[in-house]
Amino acid sequence: FAERKEKSEIKKIIVNVLKKKNSIVVSRIPKNNFQDICDYCKKNNLKVNTGQNCTTILVYKKPIKKINGKVGIITAGTSDIGVAEESRLMCESMRCDCITSYDVGIAGLHRIFPVLKEFVKSEVDVIIVVAGMEGALASVVSSTVNVPIIGIPTSIGYGYGEKGVAALASMLQSCSLGLTVVNIDNGIGAGAAAAKIANQINKEQKIT
Repeated sequence: FAERKEKSEIKKIIVNVLKKKNSIVVSRIPKNNFQDICDYCKKNNLKVNTGQNCTTILVYKKPIKKINGKVGIITAGTSDIGVAEESRLMCESMRCDCITSYDVGIAGLHRIFPVLKEFVKSEVDVIIVVAGMEGALASVVSSTVNVPIIGIPTSIGYGYGEKGVAALASMLQSCSLGLTVVNIDNGIGAGAAAAKIANQINKEQKIT
């Protein structure tokens, strides 16, 4: 979590972690330091994967071998994409494949059904649903498919339920079973949880 770290601290952390590990996810890099951190990594022969609409990066030395865990990630709107991309990078760092579909919220409910059909056909192990405003998309998805759902309420909204409060409350109060909820804007936490679920499922399938 780089949001309040100095540029020199971020660089030091990356170098020290990669002495022992193949990859590291650095989240919420301050915008004024983002390009410099990416350039620093590349100058040190490190590969950098970036995310759309966010300043989170996946840095690695060697290609990350996939385990077969598969995660679907959807957003209600385009404003939610940055948080979704944090989840994607986290899942990929944990050796999962990701299928994404963005801007398919309940303002045009018909958009979600072809996406869910494709997710089921692709046999995703878990779906991450990222939504702000009232956060209703998570309940809709959870009531439609038979896989674990992780809801991420985002701080997109205004008025009484601003800063994600309404979305969080809505997801926590959902009538739909099988929906787990993380904190507001917690794309990293949702990605880690989803990857653990997907990898565990595939591990058990190999054993049986």
